[in-house]
Amino acid sequence: MLILAIESSCDETSAAVIRDGVVVSNVVSSQIKLHAEYGGVVPELASREHLRGLIPVTQAALREANVTAMQLDALTATRGPGLPAALMIGLKAAQAMAFTLHKPFLGIHHHEAHLYSPWISGNPPRADFENLQPNVSLIVSGGHTMLVHVERELHHRVLGSTLDDAAGECFDKVGKLMGLPYPAGPEIDRLAEQGNAKAFDFPRPMLNDKNDDFSFAGLKTSVRYFLQKNPGLLDDSQTIRDLCASVQAAIVQVLVKKTIRATQRLGLQCVTASGGVTCNRSLRKELAAACTENGFTLRVAEKTLCTDNAAMIGILAERKLLAGDAGASLDAEIEPGWPLEQATSRA
Repeated sequence: MLILAIESSCDETSAAVIRDGVVVSNVVSSQIKLHAEYGGVVPELASREHLRGLIPVTQAALREANVTAMQLDALTATRGPGLPAALMIGLKAAQAMAFTLHKPFLGIHHHEAHLYSPWISGNPPRADFENLQPNVSLIVSGGHTMLVHVERELHHRVLGSTLDDAAGECFDKVGKLMGLPYPAGPEIDRLAEQGNAKAFDFPRPMLNDKNDDFSFAGLKTSVRYFLQKNPGLLDDSQTIRDLCASVQAAIVQVLVKKTIRATQRLGLQCVTASGGVTCNRSLRKELAAACTENGFTLRVAEKTLCTDNAAMIGILAERKLLAGDAGASLDAEIEPGWPLEQATSRA
C-alpha cells in the first residue's frame, strides 16, 4: 500500500509517503520564524504560508520517495482538530488529489495519530504495531495536554485533559513574561539546564487531585504575579536560569506524577509519550526515571515525530485502511474541535 499524507493543522506544512508501514519520506516546512515576531501563531499568516508551501512540500515528498502521484493507493490528511483555515487547505488538497486519481481518502484525527507515533521508529522509520501493548499515553503539546488509555490498536479512551492552558502553552506564556523568544519552550529547556530547580517554589496545579485532568493557568498566573513583585529578578542571567528550571520542574512533576498514577491505577505496564513538549529533556529524563522505578516500559516518540508531521498521519491512515476502514467521503469537512473520543474505533 502506498499512501500520501498531508498535515496542516497549525504552523507546519508537511507531506509524507508511507509504503507498507515504512515512512519513505517525511517533509516538514516549519513557520516558526514567521510567527516569532508576533509571539505566537497568527492563524491568517499560517494559512497563507500553507497555501505557498503545500505544493512544493508535497512534490518534495513524492520526489524523495521516488514515486509519482499515479502510483498512490490512497490519500489522507489531518481533518482536525486545529486552526480551521489551516486544516481546510491540507484537507481539500488531499481530497482533490483523491478525486482526480480515483483513490480512497481518509481524514485523520491529529491526536489519535500522536497516540501511535511512539510505535514508529528506526531508519527509515517503521511502524511496530505488532508489539503494541495496552498503555497510558501522555500527549503534551502547545495546544493540548491529555492522558489516554490505549486499550489496543485503534481503541482508546480519554482519561483526562487540560481544563485551561496546555503545558506547552504555559511554557510559552511564562517565557513571554520573562522576555524570552518564541517559542519559549525550547529556550526554557536550554536555560533550565544550568539553573537551580529548587530556587523558587511555584505551585503544582491539580498534582494531588484524584482525577486525570490538568491545569496550568494557575502556574502561569503565579509566575506573572511573582515577577510583578520582584521586577529586578530578570536583570540577572543566573536568576533567569533558576526561574526557568523552577517553572520547568513544576510542569514536569505534574505531567509525570499524573501519568504514573494513571498507569498504576489501571494496572498497566506501559507508558507512551508524544507531542512537541516531549522534546523537553527534563520531561524525558524524569518520565524515564519514574517508569524505571515502577517497572514500566516507556516508549517516547522520536523527536522528528513529536512535533506536527505527516508521517504519523499516514501511518495511522494505513492501519485504519488495513483494518477495513472504507475511507471518508470526498465531501467530508474539517473538524476543528473534533473530540478524541469520537475518533475511537469500536469493533
